[in-house]
Formats: sequence, C-alpha cells, structure tokens
Amino acid sequence: MAESHGGGGGCCPPMDLMRSEPMQLVQVIVPMESAHLTVSYLGDLGLVQFKDLNSEKSPFQRTYAAQIKRCGEMARKIRFFKEQMSKAGVTPKETLDRENDIDLDDVEVKLEELEAELVEINANNDKLQRSYNELMEYKLVLEKAGEFFASAHRSATAQQSEIETEQVGEDLLEAPLLQEEKSVDPTKQVKLGFLTGLVPREKSMVFERILFRATRGNIFIRQSVIEESVVDPNSGEKAEKNVFVVFYSGERAKSKILKICEAFGANRYPFSEDLGKQAQMMTEVSGRLSELKTTIGAGLDQRNILLETIGDKFEQWNLKIRKEKAIYHTLNMLSLDVTKKCLVGEGWSPVFAATEIQDALHRAAVDSNSQVGSIFQVLRTKEMPPTFFRTNKFTTAFQEIVDAYGVAKYQEANPSVFTIVTFPFLFAVMFGDWGHGICLLLATMYLILREKKLSSQKLGDIMEMAFGGRYVIFMMSLFSIYTGLIYNEFFSIPYPLFASSAYDCRDVSCSEATTIGLIKTRDTYPFGVDPVWHGTRSELPFLNSLKMKMSILIGVAQMNLGIIMSFFNAKFFKSAVNIWFQFVPQMIFLNCLFGYLSVLIIIKWCTGSQADLYHVMIYMFLSPMDDLGENQLFPNQKIVQLTFLFLALVSVPWMLLPKPFILKKQHEARHQGLSYAQLDETDESLQVETNGGGHGHEEFEFSEIFVHQLIHTIEFVLGAVSNTASYLRLWALSLAHSELSSVFYEKVLLMAWGFNNVFIWIVGILVFIFATVGVLLVMETLSAFLHALRLHWVEYQNKFYEGDGYKFAPFTFTLVGNEDE
Repeated sequence: MAESHGGGGGCCPPMDLMRSEPMQLVQVIVPMESAHLTVSYLGDLGLVQFKDLNSEKSPFQRTYAAQIKRCGEMARKIRFFKEQMSKAGVTPKETLDRENDIDLDDVEVKLEELEAELVEINANNDKLQRSYNELMEYKLVLEKAGEFFASAHRSATAQQSEIETEQVGEDLLEAPLLQEEKSVDPTKQVKLGFLTGLVPREKSMVFERILFRATRGNIFIRQSVIEESVVDPNSGEKAEKNVFVVFYSGERAKSKILKICEAFGANRYPFSEDLGKQAQMMTEVSGRLSELKTTIGAGLDQRNILLETIGDKFEQWNLKIRKEKAIYHTLNMLSLDVTKKCLVGEGWSPVFAATEIQDALHRAAVDSNSQVGSIFQVLRTKEMPPTFFRTNKFTTAFQEIVDAYGVAKYQEANPSVFTIVTFPFLFAVMFGDWGHGICLLLATMYLILREKKLSSQKLGDIMEMAFGGRYVIFMMSLFSIYTGLIYNEFFSIPYPLFASSAYDCRDVSCSEATTIGLIKTRDTYPFGVDPVWHGTRSELPFLNSLKMKMSILIGVAQMNLGIIMSFFNAKFFKSAVNIWFQFVPQMIFLNCLFGYLSVLIIIKWCTGSQADLYHVMIYMFLSPMDDLGENQLFPNQKIVQLTFLFLALVSVPWMLLPKPFILKKQHEARHQGLSYAQLDETDESLQVETNGGGHGHEEFEFSEIFVHQLIHTIEFVLGAVSNTASYLRLWALSLAHSELSSVFYEKVLLMAWGFNNVFIWIVGILVFIFATVGVLLVMETLSAFLHALRLHWVEYQNKFYEGDGYKFAPFTFTLVGNEDE
C-alpha cells in the first residue's frame, strides 16, 4: 500500500485512502522564551493535535488566562469596528500579503486610540443628530400651530367686524375663545394657557380622550396630521406624529397635562401667540437647522475617513488577533514544568510529519534567540489514536458521507474507497434515465467550472450543500447516463441508438399484443434494453423481472464485498479468531442461501428456463427432500441444495460458540504473562494510562462477551434475509422513476400536443419542464440519494465497519480567518 509522506494538503497516492495515516503520540518540551513562536509555527504546519494536560484547571487558573482576556478585549474592539463599518457601508480591504510580523502591543495601542476616537465621534454625531431632530420637530410645531393660530385670528377678526356691524348683543356668547378677553369684564377675566408639541399618531386618540377625562372636559385640543414621518429625537427611529395644541385653565390642569404628555412620549415645544415672535423663531430654527446639517455632514465625513483607515488594516488585525488567541488557547493546554522554565506538551501527529515538526521546533528556537532548543520525543501508549485520512476536493465529500455514519476506528478499512464508485452506481440504478442524467451533469458542471469563484462566496444552506457535494453529484450524473442507456430511457422515450430493434411486428395489431406478436428478425440488441419493449403490454412484467433480479445480484455482490472487507480488517489487525469464526461462517451462510439464489438467476437467464425461483428457495427450507420436477435448473441440484442448507445451518453455531471461549482463553494467557511485567515508559502521565489500560483487561466478563456474540450472530442471520430484501428498493425506485417520467411525457406533453392550439402547447411544455425539474430532478434525486445512503450505511457497512473512532483535529491556522467569533 503506497503511503505519501508529504504535507497534509497534497493529493493522495493510490489506495492511500484505505487505511488512516499511522499516528504517534509525541511529546515536546519547549523553553518559555520560544513557546509562543513554537506553537505559532506548529499552527502554520497544522499536523499536531495537542492534548489538554490541564483539564483539571478552570480557564482562569491557566498560565495564559490574562493574555486570552487581552485578546478577547481586542476581538471585542474588532467586532465593534466591523459593526460600525457595516452600518456605514465601508467594506474591509482584502489584504493580499498576509504579513504577521505586526506587533500585538502596537495593535492593542492602535485599537485603543481608534476606538476612543470613534466613540467620541459617534457621541458628538448622536448629540448633533438629536438636536437636529428636535429642531425639525420644533419647525413642524411652529408651522402647524402657527397655521392654527393664524386661522383662529382671521375668523375672530371676521366675527368681530360682523358683530360690530349688526350690533347684536346676544351673539357675543358665540365669540371665539380668545376673543372673550375683549368682551368680558376685566375683573372676571380668565387667563387661558396653552401647550404645543407632537404626539405619536397611533396614540393620538387615546391621548385626547385621557386629557379630556383627566381635566373633566375643561380643555380645548386641536390636532394636525404631519404627512411625512419624522425622526424621533429620543429613539432615533422614524415615526408618524401629529402636532397638538391644548388650551387649559389653571395650574392644576397644566400639571396634569404635562404628566400625561410625559406618559405618552409627547415632545413639547415652546410657542408664542405673537405673530412677529413666531416669524423670528422660525427664522432662527431654519438657520440652526442648516448649520447643524453642515456640521453633521462634516462629522460623518470624518467618521467615514476614520472607518476607511480602519478598513485598510482590518483583515490584518483581525487575523493577527484570532491567531494570537488560538496560540494562547493552545499554550494553556501545555503543562508547566516544575522548574517553571519550560512547557511540556503532548499530542498526536502523523508518523510522516515527525521531520517537519522537528524542523518547525528548530526554526522557532533559532528565530526566538533561545539558548536552549526544544526536545521532541515519541511516546508509547495504549490509547486509541485519532483517525486521519488525507483527502482531496474529489474524495472529501465521499469521506464525509461515511463519517456522517461514524468516524473509522484507527486504521480500520475505510468504506470510502469503494463508496466512491458504489454510491453513485446504486443511485443511478434507481435514477436511470440518460436525459435526466445529462440535466444533472450540466448543473454540476456549472458548479465545478466556477468552483474557484463560488468557494469564496457565501452561498445559501441548500446551495452550500450542493456545492460541497458537487463531485458526488457529478459521479451520480455520469452513472445515471450509463444506466439510462442500459434501460434505454431518455425522458422515458427509448431510442435505437446502438442498432435497430431485433424484433419486427408479425401483423398490424402487434403493438397491442404481448411479445408473442413480435418476430426476431435481426441480431440481439447489442447494449441495454431493446427499444421495442417500450409501450407493449408486456413491458412492465419484463422490466419488473429484470430489475428485481438485478437488484438481488447487486445486493448480494455488495454484501459479499462488505464481508470481504471484514477479512482484510481481521488480517490487518492480525485477528485469526475473526477470520475463522466470523469471516468464514458469514461467507458460507450468505452464499449458501443468497449466493446460490444469484447463481440460479444467472443460470435461468442463460438457459431461458421457466423454473419458479420463489418455489425453489421456499421449498429448499420447507421440503428439502422433495423432487424439484420442472423447477430443476441443472443436474444434481437437489444434492447441491441439501449441501448448501447443511453448511448454512452449521455456520450459525460456528459463528456463535467458539469465539467467546477462544477470547476468554487468550485473555487468561495474556493476563498470566503480563501480571508482573514492568512498565517501560518513564513519563508519569503515560504510566497512569498504561496501568489503566492493563487494569481494564483484568475484568473479562464472559457473559457480556457471549451475549454480544449472540446478538451479533442473530443480527447477521436475520440481516442476511432483511438486507437482501432491502436491496429490492433499487427495483422499486427505478420503476417509480420510469413510470413518473412516462406519465409526465404521455399525460402532459403528448396530450398538450394533441390540441391544435399554440397556447396549450406552451402551457403543456412549461408544465412538463416544471414537473420534470421539480419532481424528477429534485425530489427523485433526493429520494434516490437517501436510499443509496441507507444501503451503504446499513446493508454494506454493518458487515465490517465499526466506526467508533474520532477525527484527527490538528491545531491549524487554515480556518482561523473564516471562523466567526
């Protein structure tokens, strides 16, 4: 098996995917002065997964807690800048040179200064904006209330002149409220006060009602609607408001009105009855508004210049702070030596990376001018190492499909190697139509050809998923074209692509008849299904028989592959017990029953026999001694069947009984030999682990092992039957896809074509396109994908795959820039 000892990102050599990379537990002892640079270089390398040696300590008790707090504070400032830039519409500039030689202390000072300046500018702008909004409201009050007073004054003047002309004393009672001052005796005169302001429109009716009730009707209120929404000075949000004027009598009424205004969030503004003063105030307000507008504009320009200055260095600072934080988090996982002069770290790394790690340690010692170099050593341990498969952009998606079920145990056979081919193939068996396959291929080619551009963009959830699995869909589409050519279906229409049909009609009524009405006049159709079957009465029985038998053959072949993979696992881990008491009986059991059925199917196809295979398989169990009669497919079939039945029955206790006893015997022998063995390791933490591992072996629960083996045997025996039946979903979904496609073609497209009307043609074509894309290319693709996934996870992987490992998660800076805080 070829192994590549290059860096982590290279393309894998052939079969590199079968077993995970050999891993080793390494220990590094780093002097304090070079610790930061060492971890930084190892982060750039991205091939060490550090273990947390301070797990018993809280985050605040760790060595670099203060530095992490400091980085957190800087990260907060960066987030504040990002928020301000997004509000102002300033985009941070992408830094092409990812220079990391900027000093963190300088960054901290710079961020402090910029934050203080930005906060001050924002505070000033907010204050000016508030004043501007208040003056805008005041201007509206002056306009609307001024109109009201002016109209009142005009009507009062008109009424007074009318009264003087007619000289009717009784009509004095109808003079307006303000005019009463001139008509009433000065000693009995009541001085009316008034308040003006703005109230939110949705509260205006309630406001008026409560004012009326609180003062027992001793008020006079007028409201005027403002057509455009105004910015509220307190909240800074746009709101629809009304200008109000309330006339009242007495101080008690005034205090009540003020409290109600406060409760309703009504902003009050001073107003003079004098028309001259009103004009003067209006002039002053307009002048101040224009001044404020200029000042606010200058302030925003200054703020934008500052934000653009921040934007130039934003990405660089952000990356630096994230890196520093990641470095200090990692340093906190290292334990402090008793001398407090060096840090001790432990972690997993691939065996091939040892040289690169040592180079990084040496460079860090040189670059930090450390007088003492770092020490690198490999530790021996019984702990399970993490699983690390090196993948490329093609194999990553297939590996993720397998990992979604469970991460492979360290160095067990990886199902992804065969999944790359079997997954798209099983999908295509259910989706076989070369027209639909071409549609899928075109959509995927768009994603593949634009992958550089699309990978740097933020896509939606569904699009992100489709883009991540673009090579899986690409393979699925290629296999769909292949199986579509075998089924001879192009949007459910057959084409004689490879040759003319082998059959001709005997007479005119032949198209309505069964295959008896067809005469073979040419050689057999060379590739796939003969197009003449389409549309005949016997099409469905023929294709059902073909696809059902094909599903069983594919299923038995894949289950056999799964059992063969368990043999390679047992051989790799040098487990003779698993070979002789798991692999061998499983192969015998599966192939004596369903392997035999597969052979019968092939014989029946080759000989054209009319034997009933259901009858053969059922009576092989129920009446094994009876004669087969017309169901006999080959000589001595009865003896062969009895032999296979006997072997299948023997293989069940063969699987169940010997393995637990052999494991018990092996454990006793091992325990006797190791009970007083000395430990080779010198590292204290490792001794504890090794002792722990040894202690675990002492407790051998025979009953537990036996029950586990019993469950495993029952599961396999029942699973052999249910899993074979489960592969019939290939037939069912293929049939459903074909029939749906046929219905859309015949009942939509052909029916629309039957009308001599262009409008109906267009509607028919549109309905056909939407039905094909929505149902067949989206829903059916998803359905076939999920069924193929199930066949791999359950029927295939349960034969050999344990999937109880954990992923190798090295400390790396690769993803630091993309992470959200």
